[in-house]
Amino acid sequence: MSSSAIVPFSEPPYLAGLPSPYYKPTHLRWQKACREFISKNLLENALEWDTAEILPESVFETFAKAGMLLPSLPAPLPVEWLKRLGIHDILGAVKVEEFDYIHTLIYCDEMARTGLAGPSGSLTTGISFGVPPIVKYGNKQLQERFLPELLTGKKRTCIAITEPGAGSDVANISTTATKTADGKHYIVNGSKKWITNGIWAEYSSMAVRTGGPGPSGLSMLVVPLKGYPGVNMRRLKVGGQVSAGTTFIELDDVKVPVENLIGEEGMGMRYIMTNFNHERLTIAIGATRQARVALAAAMEYVLKREAFGKTLVEQPVVRHRLAKCGAMLESQWAWVEQFVYQMTQLPKEIADIELGGLTAMVKAQSGIVLNECAQCAVLLFGGNGYTKSGQGELVERIYREAPGIRIPGGSEDVMLDLGVRQLVKNFKNKTKAMERPKGSSKL
Repeated sequence: MSSSAIVPFSEPPYLAGLPSPYYKPTHLRWQKACREFISKNLLENALEWDTAEILPESVFETFAKAGMLLPSLPAPLPVEWLKRLGIHDILGAVKVEEFDYIHTLIYCDEMARTGLAGPSGSLTTGISFGVPPIVKYGNKQLQERFLPELLTGKKRTCIAITEPGAGSDVANISTTATKTADGKHYIVNGSKKWITNGIWAEYSSMAVRTGGPGPSGLSMLVVPLKGYPGVNMRRLKVGGQVSAGTTFIELDDVKVPVENLIGEEGMGMRYIMTNFNHERLTIAIGATRQARVALAAAMEYVLKREAFGKTLVEQPVVRHRLAKCGAMLESQWAWVEQFVYQMTQLPKEIADIELGGLTAMVKAQSGIVLNECAQCAVLLFGGNGYTKSGQGELVERIYREAPGIRIPGGSEDVMLDLGVRQLVKNFKNKTKAMERPKGSSKL
């Protein structure tokens, strides 16, 4: 047990001295190394940078040089590629071949200790979601051309799925990629909206329509962006995550070599859906820590703030509000931990089926919990929580960030519906597999 006094709700139970079945010595070493590096290079100035709506380029370079963008990739890491690039460990704390999803959990949790999604998102969103399709489905020549610079942070990328007319409804993507007469290039036309990191990205893993309507007509391409002919990009002003570089991309007869096709034509929907699982899980982890930051700030505030002759925490109504949100927070964290542990134990192909729908649900629930905890913090801070400076500045900012968790990566209502539909689908498939074939005499 920890002998030091920790503000209630400020740390996950395993860091508050309570026993846990999930964390091995390798994970605990990694947590300490992560906290030291992230505190020094991100946490100290995160609020200031987010207020300025951009992180200095030097921060990205510092993280890239230390290999601290790589933990945002799905586990296991692309070990063969990393070793080819001379990367054998991260921060000297964990070997790349030992890295599992619990290491990912720790990294995402530590990166979100800023309380804000923007600063960490400006660093990791591109590599976290833009690189995996190339690693998983790209052929040898595609990987040789792009992975060395993307994995080392020499070039930046993003994932470009969403469009003005197709958000969570991915099957209705309308950006087209039409082959030239000589079959050597795709000509890409259309637009992408709400693309995180896009404004800084040299490349994107982009969803395009190479065939007819519906999901079977979708493919994925590596499309050059920054400074490339026919590409026009502008930053969008959004309510939260303002430093993450949300971008509108216009594509006007953009000429892309056919060699930039990721995997096979017509398989884009499958690639996109598989990629979403990692995206939604990392969102859930970060959002749960954001909720923790908000609730812990409120707890710290009510312990010292006096009103009506006593501290706020002595008011039953205040304790009741904290208790309700604290129960939601710790329940959500327990689900996230359990979920991540299951991913370390299941083969990838089984995890995608068994956990796919649940991933959507855990992501949706993380936004609900964040909204409740952030709102609780704002209300307990009172006027200070409604002010964009001073004691309540951070919780005011976190509350504005809640919609940025509940909408991107699959909007909340769509995720809740998807989760149940997937569970029902799995149930029906298993039931059908157990049925006796017609005409069979076997019991």
